[in-house]
Order: sequence, then structure tokens, then C-alpha cells
Amino acid sequence: MITFEQYAAPEWAAGLSSAPERVMRLAMRPTPLEKWKLPAADIWIKRDDLTGCALSGNKVRKLEFLLAEALSTGCDTVITCGGIQSNHCRATAAAAVAAGMTPHLFLSTDCPSADPGLEGNLLLDRLVGAEIHLITPEEYLRRDDVMRELAETLRSAGHRPYIIPEGGSNALGAWGYLDAWEEMRLQIEGAHLEITDAVVACGSGGTAAGLALGAALSESPVRIHAVSVNRVAQYFYTAIGGILKDLGSSQKAEDVMDVIDGYVGEGYARSTDDELRLIAETASSTGIILDPVYTGKAFRGMLTELEKKSSRFRGGKLLFIHTGGMLGLYEKIPQFSEVLAGRRSV
Repeated sequence: MITFEQYAAPEWAAGLSSAPERVMRLAMRPTPLEKWKLPAADIWIKRDDLTGCALSGNKVRKLEFLLAEALSTGCDTVITCGGIQSNHCRATAAAAVAAGMTPHLFLSTDCPSADPGLEGNLLLDRLVGAEIHLITPEEYLRRDDVMRELAETLRSAGHRPYIIPEGGSNALGAWGYLDAWEEMRLQIEGAHLEITDAVVACGSGGTAAGLALGAALSESPVRIHAVSVNRVAQYFYTAIGGILKDLGSSQKAEDVMDVIDGYVGEGYARSTDDELRLIAETASSTGIILDPVYTGKAFRGMLTELEKKSSRFRGGKLLFIHTGGMLGLYEKIPQFSEVLAGRRSV
């Protein structure tokens, strides 16, 4: 059952604007922060893939604030958008239904006229009864207008829609990771860890914005590094800078974080065999399962930067933030069949 709880912002966040008064209890928190047995370096991992089941991953922390506002303003419908295997859309749909609201999802696909099937996140979207609108990548470029147009249509039919941007990445959603940073900060201090750098996947910027601003305002020695999975660095510096401004911060994104690009590979949600092979090797050697869209690319970027002895990491303990997304693996079954061909039992 969806419940509300009073949210007390950390003391270091007192100067920010739009601090939410309450939050929906969706995520199973705190999530573990544990040693990751990797040969590459002294690496710890924050298991935000363990925030729940249908509501697993980083998106849930943002939804606690976004859906609380939707309910407090009397909305009965939620509209959001993402790729065809969007973790954000799946989590939003499940949470919206649990809260008594109808979810509408705009999903980008190369062929909207074809049945996308029931793989991965799409199966959960369908199971919870989400209204799915398939659109082309070209239409997705004007996704904000497309969502506003549907909202207007729904209002004219007597509904009260609430629009959530791509990835839940706005100032209100970023509070999910301002709060998560405080959780991590206390875990790091409690375990007496000398973490110098934290690495997270970046697809829309909201998670990185909350973490980076939290680290800066709390005067932490930890530097946040966001590995882009779909765009160039300057896009994210601009987008995250806008979120910081909307939060009431005068900080510049470039001053509080580092965006690492060059690891998109073949494109957003597209995987190379090498990327999938690394996911398989990591799973078989450590038991940690990464996803092909976000964490797999971010992990590859982190390891490559370590191998290059990049100066962006300062030589201390690294923290990798696992943001979930495992359901996206199922769409890659045909490609994994080739990658794992030599490992399967006969």
C-alpha cells in the first residue's frame, strides 16, 4: 500500500528551494553499500538495484517525491516517456497503479506499427495495465510537447493528468538522490571508508544532479562521476545545471561533478558483444548482475578509465552506484545466445 511519511531534509540542504514536505514510501531503503570483489581496484558498490521488485532501481527514489506531488494535487493520471525498454516507465506505471492512478507511457521505437512484444520491462508495463503509446525516435525529440498534448486531451475528458519528464529528471525528482546521498554519506562514514570517487550511469541527469549537489553541499571529499549512456558531456552539464538552478543552487554542474563520455558504444540501449561479455564475466565472477543500457556501459567506462590510469580518479576507494535495470537483459537474449554460446551446458 502507498503511504506518506514526513520528509526531513538534511541540514546541509536547508538553503535549497522547493524542499518537499512529504514523500511516498516506495523504495526499500537503505540499500546495502558493500565491498565488490573485483580485481581491478578497491571498489565498493551501492546496491540501488535492490530498492524493490517491480519498483527496483534508481527511478523509485525520484518517484517517491514526484508521485507524492501528483496525489497531493488531486491527479488521477500520470504521463511519462522513455525508450521501449524504459526502466523509468516500468517503475512509474507500477507505482502509479499502486497509488490508484492510470499510467500513460510514450515509448520510443523504430517501428511503432509493429507489436513490440512482451520482453523485459514491456511485460511489466502490460501486466499493470499501462496505456502504451508507441512513437518514433523523431517524435520522441518533441516528447514534452507530445505529453502536453495528451494531457490537454485527458483534461478535456475530465481527467487530472500529471506529467513526469524523461527519467523523472527535474528538480523535484532530484530530491530522490539528494536524500540518497545523505544515506550513502552516513553509510560511508559509519564504515570508516575513504571513498574518493563515485561512479554512476547517466541517461537523463536527475540522479547525477542529486548526488553531485548533495556531495558538494555536505562538503564531502567524494567526487561524482557520471558516465553518459546516450549523449555528449556538454548536454548533461547543461541539463544538470538547469536542475541545480531550479533547486535554488548557484553551483555550476562542471564545478560539482565530472561527466564521462565516450562509452555510449553503438548507441543508447544498443549493445556490443564486448559490453555483453563484460556483463557476463562480471556476473559469473562476482554475482552482481549489471544491465545493458545503463550500468553495463557505466561499469565499462569506469574500468577503462582505471586501466588508462586516468587522472579523473584520485587513487582512493571507488564507489560504483548500481542503479538497476536488470529487466533490460531479456531484450538481449538473441545477442546473449551468441556471447554465451561457449558457456552453456550441453
